[in-house]
Amino acid sequence: MSNIFKPLTLPNGQVVMNRLCKAAMEENMADKGQIPGPTLVNLYQKWADGGAGLILTGNVMVSPTAMTGPGGVYLGDKTLAEKDNRERFETWSSAAKSRGAKVYMQISHPGRQIYATQGTEPVSASATRVKMEGPAEKMFDHARALTSDEIRGIIKQFADTAHAAEISGFDGVQIHAAHGYLIAQFLSPLTNLRDDEWGGSLDNRMKFLLEVVREVRARVEPKFGVAVKLNSADFQKGGYDVGDAKKVVEWLNGESVDFVEISGGSYESAAMMGMAEDGRAQSTKDREMYFLDFAKDINASANMPLMVTGGVTKRSSVESALKSGDVEMIGIARAMGYNPNIPNDWKEGKNLEVALPEVNWKNPLFKGLANMAMTKMNLYRMGDGRFPLRKPKPLLSVIAQQIKNSLQTKRYKKWLENRSS
Repeated sequence: MSNIFKPLTLPNGQVVMNRLCKAAMEENMADKGQIPGPTLVNLYQKWADGGAGLILTGNVMVSPTAMTGPGGVYLGDKTLAEKDNRERFETWSSAAKSRGAKVYMQISHPGRQIYATQGTEPVSASATRVKMEGPAEKMFDHARALTSDEIRGIIKQFADTAHAAEISGFDGVQIHAAHGYLIAQFLSPLTNLRDDEWGGSLDNRMKFLLEVVREVRARVEPKFGVAVKLNSADFQKGGYDVGDAKKVVEWLNGESVDFVEISGGSYESAAMMGMAEDGRAQSTKDREMYFLDFAKDINASANMPLMVTGGVTKRSSVESALKSGDVEMIGIARAMGYNPNIPNDWKEGKNLEVALPEVNWKNPLFKGLANMAMTKMNLYRMGDGRFPLRKPKPLLSVIAQQIKNSLQTKRYKKWLENRSS
């Protein structure tokens, strides 16, 4: 049997039926009220039918005023009090689990990475701002530093969301500590300038993550999965690097974490979009499995299974990575937006490489945004019961995404007003 299709037993005893994970993507497809609806459920049914052993949701927000996008899903301590809300979350988890996959809800707080158009106050470890070039600089406002009491409150929010996910039928949660979101902002010395118990040394900077993991674990059953998505590096001079990542993993070894996903980059760094550190597009060879080398370094420090995500398009590369023993699972994200049936296809020996469209725009930021918009267009199509496009038009995808974001922003602001009234 291929290593890809061998089951994996996680530390909590859950058995994942194969080594392929539908990795998290930000779908931005919530219904009115920031809850899952039929379109999102249909999309996850497609991925369930595709045969992945593990399905990670797009990031679900732990705070109603801190969203990565206006169409994000929010799950809080009171969300499930309404019968309709609870049924919607249960329907979502049931669809994702319907073909035998384990489904983990990714839970997140964006910190300072909140779009200014959403009208809510960005917060972070310290008073900093996302640094972008050109017109993109106005996308984010300056963040306010959190107080210690507020930090404790957000830790509780993570635990509340995890507990609600368990009640809703999810098999576990993945705590998002990568991609420049709030936990990553605490981990990085470039964004954490604090001189109290939450900043300074790496031991202090990782305290927020450890407290989140501990509080989440204390609120759920032992068999419920708790995973962490961690940056291998943030790819910025003087920032969080692979040496820091190894030390964080060593600390997580003692915290009953069921697996760690290795990723990298942030909104200020193009690494998470498959770009070189200087903004140039990477070669196809370099882009394939582009965080695997970091996973090799981190593996020596890890007692829990590791998963690597980023640029996966070929079965042969997955076979090689699993054979090396450096990782136990492989996450596939963008390619699953073009072919949701990758696991089944590979098991049957067909479509062994997924051809992803190239965007030939010069500006690396706009190129990355176009790639994400094209993928989101396909996610919307699948949610509506249509087939994904092989080559969505970049400009049309970006325009469609901007229009959708504008409409969702108005709806989100109305929802916030109703909550406060």
